[in-house]
Amino acid sequence: MGKSKTPGSVPNRPIYSRISYLYQAAAYMTTLSEQKGPCSTNQGSETPGKETIAPDGQALSRRFLTDLRATSLKSQIRLSPAVKRTICKFCDSLLVEGETSSTVVENKSKGGKKPWADVLVVKCHTCGGIKRFPVQAHRQKRRPLREKEREEKQEKEKQKQDTEVVMMSG
Repeated sequence: MGKSKTPGSVPNRPIYSRISYLYQAAAYMTTLSEQKGPCSTNQGSETPGKETIAPDGQALSRRFLTDLRATSLKSQIRLSPAVKRTICKFCDSLLVEGETSSTVVENKSKGGKKPWADVLVVKCHTCGGIKRFPVQAHRQKRRPLREKEREEKQEKEKQKQDTEVVMMSG
């Protein structure tokens, strides 16, 4: 028999630790490369005065995030939504607001008339990839659950009407 599970123990703890370390290292390398300032290798290609990320720190950060994604896929460990939102799924770069990505809130519903249709759009500066996230929208229940609730609601209304008819006739 295998080991008995103790309360408070986490299965695959070394893998979780590795994923956490890779994410922290990628974040550190991204911030380190942003602090270096203007990149001297791209002279003339960028607008003057605009800071770009140094290629060595950005490349290392992307490598860490690629390894993080590969580790989580191989070990079948789900990444938390907070971590997923900060990683570009097209180029594996860390999305830092204002530095490696830009965010805009859009509402394309009939000229923005529906306030519940706000969408947060995150655009990666590295590859141009776009991720969209609903803002303040409650997740809709799955279809079978919605149908079941609708049927239950109809049954309750029918019973209520039946009781009212009985009370009025009596």
